[in-house]
Amino acid sequence: MAILLAALVVFTMAGCTPKDKYEIAVVTDVGQLMDGGFNQGTYEGVETYAKANNKTYNYYQPANGANATDNDRIAAMRQAIANGAKVIVAPGFLQATAMTTVALESKDVKFVFVDGWALDSVGDGSGEILKNVTAIVYKEQESGYLAGYAAVKDGYTKLGGTFGGGGSNPACNRFAYGFVQGAKDAANELGVDVEVKISFMYGSSFSASQELATQMGSWYNAGTEVIFSCGGSMVQSVIQAANETPNGKVIGVDTDQSNLSERVITSAMKGLSVSVQKVLGEYYSGQWDAKLGGQASNLGAADDATSLPIKTSKFTNFTEADYNVVYGKIKSGEITPDANVAGCDTAEFWAKAVEGSHVTVIYEQ
Repeated sequence: MAILLAALVVFTMAGCTPKDKYEIAVVTDVGQLMDGGFNQGTYEGVETYAKANNKTYNYYQPANGANATDNDRIAAMRQAIANGAKVIVAPGFLQATAMTTVALESKDVKFVFVDGWALDSVGDGSGEILKNVTAIVYKEQESGYLAGYAAVKDGYTKLGGTFGGGGSNPACNRFAYGFVQGAKDAANELGVDVEVKISFMYGSSFSASQELATQMGSWYNAGTEVIFSCGGSMVQSVIQAANETPNGKVIGVDTDQSNLSERVITSAMKGLSVSVQKVLGEYYSGQWDAKLGGQASNLGAADDATSLPIKTSKFTNFTEADYNVVYGKIKSGEITPDANVAGCDTAEFWAKAVEGSHVTVIYEQ
């Protein structure tokens, strides 16, 4: 059931009342909880841990959906604490200001900043590090690399990518840069020319929109074969556009999105559920001060936190054995995709990224 509390929409578990207490809370940043991607993957990690360890849990979606403000997120976190939250798990880089505010006023509550960074009391890196906040950071460039590499190795030569955050989200930017690096290495190995279209145009809210569907439709109609949809509910617009063309394919993000459409050929995943369960386990085993507080975990293939869902992927030529080879090289460090994404919201960045290779990037903004 849904209960409207002031400016906050709170969804409680079936059979519960507003007086119930929940010690683990998930607070989304924008969009819907069950988005088939980032929010959902985070929530499923909390749900799995809580059920296995007999903990109460709930989730909170700030008011105004895709247009949620810092004040909306602050209200959601405060409501979670009023409802008994001892630890708040909050996915998304947009949480930084709200989390800083609430963490300062609720120092006994622990905060897990998924896709974030260590927070300080001022908010610009100059203040005191907040010891009741821990961050989970992923090496998205690795998953992006695998997706781009696999797509080209499978025979696709006209790729596209639409990325959330409008160029300001470090995680999506790392996905984008890794995607191009993987495509470049595969194209150079095969000696084939590859085109990659990149855009952040309609990704600032991470939401589906007709404008995004129209843009993606124009790409498919102009010959783009597969599009990497990187950002929450944006995938719905990309799937819509793919469905309106004869052979349009989609690459999902964050979780295995193959269940969303037959058009999804693979997904650039990160281990959201596993990493959230890991951090909650460390918190409840008394390791917060020693391992988590004021720190950021940077997780990648070596931690089984970045990958493709090769068992459900719909590749024709790129085999599981092929995947295991390249994945093993990333896991061992033999292949280390670059994560320096400064300036990736410019055409100049992408021109330099593929200079001297078989790849051409068309930056559409």
